[in-house]
Amino acid sequence: MSVLFPKVPKPREWDYRPIYYDKDKEARKDKKLARLHHGSFREEHEKNMTELRKRKNSRLLFWIALLIILIFGVYILL
Repeated sequence: MSVLFPKVPKPREWDYRPIYYDKDKEARKDKKLARLHHGSFREEHEKNMTELRKRKNSRLLFWIALLIILIFGVYILL
């Protein structure tokens, strides 16, 4: 009998319970989240990394400029 009529699982029942909007509760929740979220670690890390990249770029430009000046100085002296 199972070959001709295989068992098919019943579809999952939909258990919907409506959630009502509570304005005061949402306001308290938002205030609590705002107090906890002074600044995320990711934002601080990205800010520090952009400053670090700027410093690295300025150092790189300095060394490139110094190298160009030295090359021109050697070229002029010879």
